[in-house]
Amino acid sequence: MTEHHRNDQPASAAPGWYPTGPNEQRYWDGRVWTDHAAPLNPATPMSGPWFASPVPDMSLAALSHILGLFTGFMGPLAIYVARGDDDPFIRHHAAEALNFQLSFLIFWVSMLLLAFFVIGFGYIVPFVLIPFVFATLATIKTRRGEWYRYPISVRFVR
Repeated sequence: MTEHHRNDQPASAAPGWYPTGPNEQRYWDGRVWTDHAAPLNPATPMSGPWFASPVPDMSLAALSHILGLFTGFMGPLAIYVARGDDDPFIRHHAAEALNFQLSFLIFWVSMLLLAFFVIGFGYIVPFVLIPFVFATLATIKTRRGEWYRYPISVRFVR
């Protein structure tokens, strides 16, 4: 059994599987490379000192909440359709953002009709701030890996 030494491997790297070639990963025992090799599976998230986030899909799930502020329901809908079947975490957050944006669209239309005919425009300020507060809170919780549900939302999409 021969040991594979790599000069570019930091001495403090944790033991684990690391990519050593375009289609191969090898096990680092904390001191030296071992003979244990396996094909590199691109669907498996990589961990180690060279990768910033072991779960890159948290960023896409958080993006669905932020996109809702700028694109309405279209951004979360695009993420839901494109990546909803790939990961339950993305599906949940894209569906939550989509439901919230659709609910708020209905709230906005109702509020504008009421503003013109009944109560005036004094209540529009909270309706402008609420989406920013809830989307920011949802983004923060999503980046932490938590499952977030908007408190005021009709569940159109499950």
